[in-house]
Amino acid sequence: MAKLIAMYKTPKDAAAFDRYYFATHVPLAKKIPGLRKYDVSTGTVETPGGAAGYHLIATLQFDSLAAIKTALGSPEGQAAAGDIPNFADGGADLFFFDTKEV
Repeated sequence: MAKLIAMYKTPKDAAAFDRYYFATHVPLAKKIPGLRKYDVSTGTVETPGGAAGYHLIATLQFDSLAAIKTALGSPEGQAAAGDIPNFADGGADLFFFDTKEV
């Protein structure tokens, strides 16, 4: 399996972020080909030292790193990636990688 982690930094207006994210962005992202699972954090995002400065973390699961790269290059992947500036005014960090169970 492989994961794409989207870490959304604290926005100026959290309620507006949430409305847009769940009404508009999630439906776009769910159309990305090869997506196997999509989940998001709930509540605050914390570190051992306290608040992390992130509002929401999304985890998208695919079959492989190659599948993520193909998905991001698709029209649906491009639409979802291009949508991020429309709601993530605090910025976002994206990471993707293969995984294995240990």
